[in-house]
Order: sequence, then structure tokens, then C-alpha cells
Amino acid sequence: MNMLGIMSGTSMDGLDLAVCSFTEKDGLWSYRILYTETVLYERHWKVKLGSAPYLSGLDLLLLDREFGQFIAAHAIEAIRAGGTEVEGIASHGHTIFHQPDASFTFQLGNPQVIASLTGIRTVGDFRQLDILNGGQGAPLVPVGDEYLFGEFDQCLNLGGFANISFKRGGKRLARDICPANTILNRFAGELELPFDDEGKAGRSGNLSESLLEKLNAIPYYTGEGPGSLSREWLEAGFLPLVNEFRLPVTDVLRTLTEHIAYQVARQIRPHSRVLVTGGGAYNKFLIERIIDHSRADVVIPASRLVEFKEALVFAFLGLLRLRGEINCYASVTGAKRDSCSGVVYLP
Repeated sequence: MNMLGIMSGTSMDGLDLAVCSFTEKDGLWSYRILYTETVLYERHWKVKLGSAPYLSGLDLLLLDREFGQFIAAHAIEAIRAGGTEVEGIASHGHTIFHQPDASFTFQLGNPQVIASLTGIRTVGDFRQLDILNGGQGAPLVPVGDEYLFGEFDQCLNLGGFANISFKRGGKRLARDICPANTILNRFAGELELPFDDEGKAGRSGNLSESLLEKLNAIPYYTGEGPGSLSREWLEAGFLPLVNEFRLPVTDVLRTLTEHIAYQVARQIRPHSRVLVTGGGAYNKFLIERIIDHSRADVVIPASRLVEFKEALVFAFLGLLRLRGEINCYASVTGAKRDSCSGVVYLP
């Protein structure tokens, strides 16, 4: 079955599209990535996505439709460039609000618009059902880790937020760990950089032990089991701690890198084999610090998988939804039960 997976991450790097082929044999799944593309967000889209949480209801609805049109146009191009028909589209959208304690989450990019403009059934709104079942609505990628990457002890994603999944006692478990690219990119922007290339700016800075101690004392880090992080949490509790120190930007980046590495290493089992994907896998300084703290066997795959694993997995989650099969684990999100999440929109 061929699917197109589409992902827009919280770090606002761009729209990731992956045309993928999935095969099941005797209960085992395999995949091939047939075509990939990242549509980098131009400045006006970064401004629109960044300001979306503060729009009026009407303007947010209009932007939801406009972003759906944007996604649909690039979906059509990706399918054409991939040279193969797809049987479904799975679009995560761009998270604007995520408040599981209030039973609410919202991903921008109207899936009905995508289905109507592409003429292809589209699966969207992956998180809401799990939240209504009492879960966090995140992370969702661990189902893909279970079926597609089971040969690794743990799967670490260094995206906008770092998250990890692993198996224990026969169950797949997972947790958002801490902010990653979303916070590093924010401060790299103060140096007029889109991101901290290979961690060079962070490497050049000085570590602030005082800031590091405050960040590591954030209450979220004492929790265990399912947990998800959001833009709201970042802006309300994390950023104010960083800003109160008024450090040079390179010192902030150095300290944030150390904080991320330390928190990630706390979640990694000693000497385990860890698959690392997401844009943070290219941050050499961050990877060095993670290895130093954890002593893990870190595996960074080919660049296509590093960059498009989430789009690949959402294509797979969409496939499972179309088949009516479980694609969201309660053991991961804390919900009352496993679910077949996502809404199917017909053209």
C-alpha cells in the first residue's frame, strides 16, 4: 500500500512529505521510501504559523483553510514527482494548541481541504481521540517504532521536542523528554542563524552552571511514564527561566545543549542501541554530549531517514487507520485504552 505522509514540526523548519510503500507479510511490516521533499517555510509562513495561537477565531479558521490549500498543493506535486499513485494521505498538520489537561489539541491544515483538492482520502486529526480517552495525544510515533524499527533498543527523536520510545515488560513506552530544536533554533535566530549548524555556536559558548541547575530542576523532569510537552509549556515555564539570566546567546546555546543532552541521557538505558533521528541528529556537539552522558551506542541512519522518519511514520499511522487497526498505544499516552486514531476525510 502506497501512502503519502506529511509532517510539520514545532521547530517550523518546513513541511516534510514522504511517499512510502508498506508491505505486510506474516504480521511483519517493511517499508520503502519512494520520494521525499522538504518545503522550507518562507518568512511569511513562519510569521503566520508563529502568530496563529494569537489570532481571532475567524482568522484562525481562515488560516486553517489556507494552510490546508498550501499542503494540498505540495502533496499533489510530491505525488507527481514520486511517479506513483497513493491510496491515502496522512497529514499531521502543524500543532497550534496542545492542552491535554483541558482535553484539547489543534493541528492547523484542514484535512478536508487536502482531501477535496487532491481527490485522495486523507487522514488527519490524529491526536484528539486519544485525548478524549484521557491520554496526552502524544507521542504517536512509537507505534511506528514498534512495527518498523523494532531492532533498536530505543528510538530517540531530536525534533522540536526530544522524545524517546522503548519496550519494557512487553509494552511499548514513550515520553516527551525536553525542548530540543524549537528552543535551540529560537536562540540561534538571535545570531541571525536559521539553526545552530553542527552545534558550532553552542560549542563556542560558556556553560552557565546556575542556569543549567534551574532548568534541570523543572518539575516535569521528575515525572515518569507518559508525558507530552507543548509550546504553551515552553513559553510559560521554560523560556522565562532562560531569559532571567541575560546571558550572551552563545552561552545560552551552550547551556541549553548541555541541558538537552543531560535530560536525554537520563532516559537512555546504559549501553543500549539507540536510533537517533530528527534535525538534532545533525548537531554534532549535542550528539557528543549525549554520548558522553549516556555511553549509549548511538546510531544515526542515512539522511533520508533522519529527516523524514516522522513523515514516514505518519504515513504508516494513516495506513493503519484506513485498515481500522490500532495506531495509538495507551501505554505511551496514558489513555484509558488503545485506539484507532485519526479522522478519514473523503474527497
